[in-house]
Amino acid sequence: MEEQFDPLVAEWLSFVKNPNFNLVEKCLKFAQILEYPDLNVDEYIKKINQIGKSLKETISDVKNPTYLISMLNEHLFENLGFSGDDDDYYNPKNNFLNEVIDKKTGLPITISILYAEIAKFIGLDLKIVGFPSHVLVKYNEEMILDPFYDGRLLDVDDLQDILDTNFGGQLEFQPEFLDEVKPEQILVRLARNLKNSYVQSFVYEKAMRCVNMVLAMEDESSEDIRDKGIIEERLLNYESALKYLNKYLELNPNAEDVDYILELIRSIKTKN
Repeated sequence: MEEQFDPLVAEWLSFVKNPNFNLVEKCLKFAQILEYPDLNVDEYIKKINQIGKSLKETISDVKNPTYLISMLNEHLFENLGFSGDDDDYYNPKNNFLNEVIDKKTGLPITISILYAEIAKFIGLDLKIVGFPSHVLVKYNEEMILDPFYDGRLLDVDDLQDILDTNFGGQLEFQPEFLDEVKPEQILVRLARNLKNSYVQSFVYEKAMRCVNMVLAMEDESSEDIRDKGIIEERLLNYESALKYLNKYLELNPNAEDVDYILELIRSIKTKN
């Protein structure tokens, strides 16, 4: 779909697609573009390196993964005091890696990104898992870990408990929920998280930038097209709102929220 040019979205997209930058660097660039224009990316890379090197110094020559994970957990959560932010979960700052490093709390996705990065310093190749509503990490296929809760080891019952908590018992565990996600998918998920946080905080201009970041990568994502239409309506851009809401109905004519969207379209037409 045609889109008004936003130089910051274009800058972010080119950074995301550049293979010379890793996930951590892309997350920090995300923060710089959206909220912290003066953020020094190299400074935060150094902070992460310091955490990783200080962990490495505590490790013996034992290469057992269970031992290494226990030492990683002890270092990050007990010694340094990192934790998931249960108290202020929907704070937009929890989506920014620089804030997570500074205040030592974050969301499952941001804590998992940091956790997997620090693990590299002791030779652990942890994969980030796009589990519904709660990002996790895994070592090979046999160890599923939850960095949001101090790196605890999860079994299938634990995984179903997470789904029951977040989906009200309406979603059954599926093995593909434990598939690794690519960096681009992680960044899209971050942008969607932040879009929702900004909408809840009535910061619609920044929510719009987030949804544009997602659509720059997934231009036919029907739910994001819908959300763009809703945000345009909140910004009183009625003509644009109608365009995106109608596009959503074209892409997803049997959507569960079709009645709500049709009512919103009728409401906009009375104002326009």
